Amino acid sequence: MQRHLKRSLFAALGLSAALAAGTAVADPLKITLSGGSVGGAWSAMGAAIGQTIQQQVPGSSFTYEPGVDAANLILVTEGKAQLGIAHAQMALRATKGEAPFKSKITSLRAIALLDPAATIQIVARKDAPFTGLDQIAKEKKPVRIALNKRGTMMAIAGEQVFEAAGISMKDVAAWGGRVEYVAYNDGLDMLKAGQVDIVLNMLAFPSSQLNRLANDMPLKMLAIPDAAIAKINAEAGTKSVTIPAKTYSFEAADVKTVTGFVALYASDKMSDADAETITKGLINHFDYLTKAYPSFARMGKKGLTDVGPIGLAPGAMKAYKDAGLL
Repeated sequence: MQRHLKRSLFAALGLSAALAAGTAVADPLKITLSGGSVGGAWSAMGAAIGQTIQQQVPGSSFTYEPGVDAANLILVTEGKAQLGIAHAQMALRATKGEAPFKSKITSLRAIALLDPAATIQIVARKDAPFTGLDQIAKEKKPVRIALNKRGTMMAIAGEQVFEAAGISMKDVAAWGGRVEYVAYNDGLDMLKAGQVDIVLNMLAFPSSQLNRLANDMPLKMLAIPDAAIAKINAEAGTKSVTIPAKTYSFEAADVKTVTGFVALYASDKMSDADAETITKGLINHFDYLTKAYPSFARMGKKGLTDVGPIGLAPGAMKAYKDAGLL
């Protein structure tokens, strides 16, 4: 009897301490998150998110699955993944039923902003026989381009950038070049091996991947022409941005480009309680996130709420309001 009373007392004290510390008392969650390729920026984000969930609710199960953002959104809506990482611009395409989606998706709900500066960065070999996209278009240069995997906003945005500059993917082939749709790290490896001339991706700057590559080979960065920037922003919902001079050791001038942003999505079928718990994990363990991925430090905790065109899940909204972030 005394043992039973002691166990009850300890349990009550533990519950009281948890409540006093503001820790959510919730049943363990079982979460699968679909992100990006292994070793890429999204896998780092995904792993960090998993840690915050498990820190918030010990005993929770978390699985990270490599993916691409269009497929991630479909997996979430089908209930095959509870969370998915995608560009907000891709999520907007999903709601409109634009390619690569076959029909409109209306069940997406945002949990948090993950990266406010998914900036298009175009790098080329230093000795590549062109100085910019305008020259490639004017002289019909045969260029070998590495975009990201098909079905990603990075690949779609890459095609839009070149087309806005007067270079369609058909043009590339007709002029004797080619386009490779590969994971970003694979594209960088191909650039290093001399198999491609240009690599394009959307990511925060400065990129540690580009800095590492610059240690192994001479690089240059290509700007997007002003007219092309205006067209891309109108079509894709991106914003103009400038990568400041000397952000990278290999680029001494400002580089004009555009930026999108990356968010975490769930389905409207996720319970409000689960969405609230996941969001509280991000809020309560934000310091961990800032150490795991630099973009979190740049945007600050309040930045988690700036999810863009897709509305917040009700549970996530409640968590932000309770934390004074909304």
